[in-house]
Amino acid sequence: MNILHSKIYGHEKTVTPLLVFHGLFGMLDNWGSFGKEFGELFPTHLIDLRNHGKSFHSEEMNHQVLAEDILHYMNFHGIEKAHLLGHSLGGKAVMTFAISYPEKVEKLIVADIAPKAYPPHHQGIIKALQSVNFEEVNSRQDVENVLSQYIPEKFVIQFLTKNLFWTEDKKLNWRFNLKTLAEKYAEFVSNAIKFGKFEGETLFIAGEQSNYILPQDELLIRQQFPKYQLVTIGNAGHWVQAQNPKDFNQAVKDFLI
Repeated sequence: MNILHSKIYGHEKTVTPLLVFHGLFGMLDNWGSFGKEFGELFPTHLIDLRNHGKSFHSEEMNHQVLAEDILHYMNFHGIEKAHLLGHSLGGKAVMTFAISYPEKVEKLIVADIAPKAYPPHHQGIIKALQSVNFEEVNSRQDVENVLSQYIPEKFVIQFLTKNLFWTEDKKLNWRFNLKTLAEKYAEFVSNAIKFGKFEGETLFIAGEQSNYILPQDELLIRQQFPKYQLVTIGNAGHWVQAQNPKDFNQAVKDFLI
């Protein structure tokens, strides 16, 4: 059985652990400063989703297998119950897990995603990533130059190129499994999370400049997560934890402590 790759801060603490899951094309390293700060309070596990970071690659990619990965991870580490935090795709994973295994979840935090289906909207990024020919590029700058022909936002390019690494035969490549993520994209983005209810305390965090959680989504959120609260973080878009980490971290602390 494959166990997700993780980095654990504050593992000596004996309180309920906090498990953190990044979004699409992300990895646990994106959450490093968050992990250090929260490791002072909880055992904080930063975790690479399957097909991302240093976790295993697989041809299967949907909300339910992501939830099963979380279950295997908790069993492997002997965690009976945890707080779960997921951003975007990671948010869909933790929502599915909470509905599937409510007894394993103390508190749930969902960052800038609703339980609904979203229209496909990463086609431009996927096309940009697929356009990089690793036989032809020799440096990170070369890769950035290719991506910039498709992606105007510099911070998105920087976010994506954090996934570059040097292979054993001295070639650059992506850490994420681009083939599966492109092929199975509709299964995990264009699907709502499964029907069901999580009765535990849940915090939804929205970015003020993001359109991922709309006012009309609250009806759906309330149906599936009746004990929810929604906090909106100012001066932040979809990458709310990176764009305003101070207010984001405070919202998480206020909810967990």
